Amino acid sequence: MPTISRDTPLAEITLRRYEKPTMNERELVRKFCLSVGLLQPGDSRDVVVDVLHVLLKAKTRREELHSEEIKNKVMDERKGLGLPMLGIASSNIRRQLKRIKDMHLIETNANLYRITEWANVSELFEEKVEKFLLSSVMSRVREYVQRLDEEFIHHEESEEK
Repeated sequence: MPTISRDTPLAEITLRRYEKPTMNERELVRKFCLSVGLLQPGDSRDVVVDVLHVLLKAKTRREELHSEEIKNKVMDERKGLGLPMLGIASSNIRRQLKRIKDMHLIETNANLYRITEWANVSELFEEKVEKFLLSSVMSRVREYVQRLDEEFIHHEESEEK
Protein backbone atom coordinates (compact mmCIF):
# COMPACT_ATOMS: atom_id res chain seq x y z
CA MET A 1 0.00 0.00 0.00
CA PRO A 2 1.51 3.38 -0.99
CA THR A 3 2.41 5.90 1.68
CA ILE A 4 0.23 8.99 1.67
CA SER A 5 2.20 12.15 2.34
CA ARG A 6 0.99 14.32 5.16
CA ASP A 7 0.15 17.90 4.30
CA THR A 8 1.62 19.82 7.19
CA PRO A 9 1.13 23.58 6.95
CA LEU A 10 4.11 25.85 7.53
CA ALA A 11 1.76 28.44 8.99
CA GLU A 12 -1.94 28.54 9.64
CA ILE A 13 -4.41 31.26 10.47
CA THR A 14 -8.15 31.29 11.07
CA LEU A 15 -10.05 34.55 10.93
CA ARG A 16 -13.75 35.06 11.59
CA ARG A 17 -15.91 38.17 11.49
CA TYR A 18 -18.39 38.86 14.28
CA GLU A 19 -20.57 41.81 15.22
CA LYS A 20 -19.01 45.03 16.47
CA PRO A 21 -17.48 44.69 19.96
CA THR A 22 -19.93 46.05 22.53
CA MET A 23 -19.68 43.45 25.29
CA ASN A 24 -18.13 43.05 28.74
CA GLU A 25 -14.43 42.25 29.28
CA ARG A 26 -14.54 38.44 29.26
CA GLU A 27 -16.98 38.30 26.34
CA LEU A 28 -14.72 40.70 24.44
CA VAL A 29 -11.72 38.40 25.00
CA ARG A 30 -13.90 35.43 23.98
CA LYS A 31 -14.93 37.10 20.70
CA PHE A 32 -11.29 37.97 20.00
CA CYS A 33 -10.31 34.32 20.60
CA LEU A 34 -13.12 33.18 18.28
CA SER A 35 -12.11 35.80 15.69
CA VAL A 36 -8.50 34.62 15.49
CA GLY A 37 -9.12 30.89 15.80
CA LEU A 38 -7.94 30.37 19.38
CA LEU A 39 -11.48 29.18 20.16
CA GLN A 40 -13.87 27.28 17.94
CA PRO A 41 -17.54 28.30 17.65
CA GLY A 42 -19.70 26.27 20.03
CA ASP A 43 -16.70 25.01 22.00
CA SER A 44 -17.61 24.64 25.68
CA ARG A 45 -13.96 24.23 26.64
CA ASP A 46 -13.12 27.92 26.55
CA VAL A 47 -10.33 28.10 29.12
CA VAL A 48 -8.09 29.84 26.55
CA VAL A 49 -10.36 32.88 27.01
CA ASP A 50 -9.62 32.97 30.74
CA VAL A 51 -5.89 32.40 30.21
CA LEU A 52 -5.67 35.39 27.86
CA HIS A 53 -7.97 37.45 30.11
CA VAL A 54 -5.73 36.80 33.13
CA LEU A 55 -2.64 37.84 31.14
CA LEU A 56 -4.30 41.00 29.85
CA LYS A 57 -5.25 42.00 33.39
CA ALA A 58 -1.70 41.22 34.59
CA LYS A 59 -0.37 43.50 31.81
CA THR A 60 -2.12 46.48 33.38
CA ARG A 61 -0.01 45.84 36.51
CA ARG A 62 3.10 44.90 34.45
CA GLU A 63 2.99 41.56 36.23
CA GLU A 64 4.67 38.44 34.84
CA LEU A 65 3.02 35.18 35.85
CA HIS A 66 4.12 31.55 36.17
CA SER A 67 1.81 28.98 34.54
CA GLU A 68 0.64 27.77 37.97
CA GLU A 69 -0.26 31.35 38.97
CA ILE A 70 -2.18 31.66 35.71
CA LYS A 71 -3.96 28.38 36.45
CA ASN A 72 -4.96 29.58 39.93
CA LYS A 73 -6.21 32.93 38.63
CA VAL A 74 -8.15 31.14 35.86
CA MET A 75 -9.76 28.89 38.46
CA ASP A 76 -10.70 31.94 40.57
CA GLU A 77 -12.22 33.69 37.54
CA ARG A 78 -14.21 30.64 36.45
CA LYS A 79 -15.45 30.05 40.00
CA GLY A 80 -16.49 33.70 40.34
CA LEU A 81 -18.45 33.50 37.07
CA GLY A 82 -20.02 30.14 37.91
CA LEU A 83 -18.33 28.47 34.93
CA PRO A 84 -17.51 24.75 34.92
CA MET A 85 -13.94 23.81 35.83
CA LEU A 86 -13.21 22.33 32.39
CA GLY A 87 -9.72 22.39 30.89
CA ILE A 88 -7.97 23.67 34.00
CA ALA A 89 -5.36 20.93 34.30
CA SER A 90 -1.84 22.37 34.41
CA SER A 91 -0.95 20.57 31.17
CA ASN A 92 -3.90 22.16 29.37
CA ILE A 93 -3.11 25.62 30.73
CA ARG A 94 0.43 25.22 29.34
CA ARG A 95 -1.01 24.06 25.99
CA GLN A 96 -3.24 27.14 25.82
CA LEU A 97 -0.27 29.36 26.71
CA LYS A 98 1.68 27.79 23.84
CA ARG A 99 -1.18 28.45 21.40
CA ILE A 100 -1.31 32.12 22.45
CA LYS A 101 2.48 32.31 22.31
CA ASP A 102 2.47 30.83 18.79
CA MET A 103 0.39 33.87 17.77
CA HIS A 104 3.14 36.07 19.28
CA LEU A 105 0.71 37.70 21.70
CA ILE A 106 2.63 36.53 24.76
CA GLU A 107 6.24 35.77 25.56
CA THR A 108 8.15 33.98 28.31
CA ASN A 109 11.17 34.94 30.33
CA ALA A 110 12.47 32.51 32.97
CA ASN A 111 9.16 30.56 32.92
CA LEU A 112 7.16 33.74 33.47
CA TYR A 113 4.51 34.76 30.96
CA ARG A 114 3.47 38.24 29.91
CA ILE A 115 1.87 40.07 27.01
CA THR A 116 4.68 40.53 24.47
CA GLU A 117 6.80 43.58 25.36
CA TRP A 118 3.85 44.90 27.41
CA ALA A 119 2.48 46.12 24.07
CA ASN A 120 -1.15 46.80 23.23
CA VAL A 121 -2.93 43.87 21.61
CA SER A 122 -3.74 46.05 18.58
CA GLU A 123 -0.02 46.70 18.01
CA LEU A 124 0.85 43.02 18.41
CA PHE A 125 -1.93 41.91 16.11
CA GLU A 126 -0.92 44.38 13.42
CA GLU A 127 2.81 43.66 13.68
CA LYS A 128 2.83 39.91 14.29
CA VAL A 129 -0.38 38.66 12.70
CA GLU A 130 -1.35 41.09 9.94
CA LYS A 131 2.08 42.14 8.68
CA PHE A 132 3.94 38.89 9.30
CA LEU A 133 1.71 35.82 9.45
CA LEU A 134 -1.22 36.92 7.28
CA SER A 135 1.08 38.53 4.74
CA SER A 136 3.19 35.37 4.48
CA VAL A 137 0.13 33.07 4.17
CA MET A 138 -1.51 35.32 1.56
CA SER A 139 1.70 35.52 -0.44
CA ARG A 140 1.92 31.73 -0.64
CA VAL A 141 -1.78 31.38 -1.51
CA ARG A 142 -1.21 33.89 -4.35
CA GLU A 143 1.64 31.66 -5.61
CA TYR A 144 -0.75 28.69 -5.69
CA VAL A 145 -3.42 30.75 -7.49
CA GLN A 146 -0.91 31.94 -10.07
CA ARG A 147 0.41 28.41 -10.58
CA LEU A 148 -3.17 27.11 -10.98
CA ASP A 149 -3.83 29.71 -13.66
CA GLU A 150 -0.58 28.81 -15.46
CA GLU A 151 -1.22 25.08 -15.23
CA PHE A 152 -4.79 25.19 -16.43
CA ILE A 153 -4.21 27.76 -19.16
CA HIS A 154 -1.45 25.49 -20.45
CA HIS A 155 -3.83 22.53 -20.10
CA GLU A 156 -6.54 24.34 -22.13
CA GLU A 157 -4.04 25.21 -24.87
CA SER A 158 -2.88 21.59 -25.21
CA GLU A 159 -6.50 20.35 -25.41
CA GLU A 160 -7.30 22.83 -28.19
CA LYS A 161 -4.53 21.38 -30.40
